[in-house]
Parts: sequence; structure tokens; C-alpha cells
Amino acid sequence: MTYEEFFAKVKETFADADVSSITDHLAYQFNITGEAAGVFYVEVKEGKLYVEPYDYHDRDAMFTCTAENLMKIANGKLDPVLAVTLHKLKVEGNIDKALKLKSMIGGKKK
Repeated sequence: MTYEEFFAKVKETFADADVSSITDHLAYQFNITGEAAGVFYVEVKEGKLYVEPYDYHDRDAMFTCTAENLMKIANGKLDPVLAVTLHKLKVEGNIDKALKLKSMIGGKKK
């Protein structure tokens, strides 16, 4: 899988996220390693979600993992806390804000 194919899947996955109740500004950078290596960011700003294929230098948290592990987390097949424990996911930055990502992905629009 190429980075472009992977990024398209990520945008599709996040398209269903319900961020309407999030009042905080959240900014996450994802560093994907291995196959489909690349960088993208996810930002919640003023109740809207943005997913773009760029670095985000003023981020709250940065996640580093493989594309496969990120998709497992996004699809609920791998708990992100367990992924950190198993060294399948590295998290840097504001842990409280990083944990909000789990509820954002899990909170699909109705």
C-alpha cells in the first residue's frame, strides 16, 4: 500500500468522526513508519475536523506507528493504551489530549 492509498483510507475513517461536542482545539501529528510511510495531521478546530497530509508543528500530541497498527486502532481491533504498552504506538506530548483521540474515532456520526 502506498502512502497516498493509506492517507485516503485515513480520511475516510475520520470522515465519520463526530467532533460536534469537542470544544477544545486538538491537533495531532501522525508519523507513519514502514510500508506507507509518511506524515499527516488531524485537527479539531471550532467543531470541525481537518485531516491533511502535512506536518503540524504546533501539535498537542504526536503518534508514531505503522499504517497497519493505526488502522487496527482506528477499527477498534487494537486498544491504543495496549498498543503503547506493547511498543506498537509511541505517543509524545499532552497525554490527556492524546487520549481524546480514542473517543473521537469511536464517536461516529449518527
